[in-house]
Amino acid sequence: KSVGLKKWQIINVLYYYDGRYCVTISPSNGDTQGNDSQSTPQDTTTLGQKNALQKAHEYLSVMSFSQSGLIKQLEYEGFSNEEATYAVNNCIVDWNEQAAKKAKEYIDTMSFSRDGLIDQLKYEGFSQEQAEYGVSAIGY
Repeated sequence: KSVGLKKWQIINVLYYYDGRYCVTISPSNGDTQGNDSQSTPQDTTTLGQKNALQKAHEYLSVMSFSQSGLIKQLEYEGFSNEEATYAVNNCIVDWNEQAAKKAKEYIDTMSFSRDGLIDQLKYEGFSQEQAEYGVSAIGY
């Protein structure tokens, strides 16, 4: 069904990976139709950014991370801060859900008080709000 957008205006790569959507903007081959005087956008995504995004997908498929925690992990893998930040900013993730999953990981392996678990999640890089959400989501 047509939605009135030009071919080049559509985000044409949408990765679905383990229940998470990660978007990579990749313009089409330059085809435009009609009298469209706008130029075709250029793909300025570097190979390093694309690979960092793919690595972020891989990590998120097996474990939970905060935004800052995922950036640090990608940097540990050798990606630059710019590449890691690009990946995290372009991977559409529910960070509250990540906090809930991390809280469950912790509570399944060791005992925590509610406040202690919130502090641990904050140490992992989650915000106060995300940590509180995560702890509440697991029934604490």
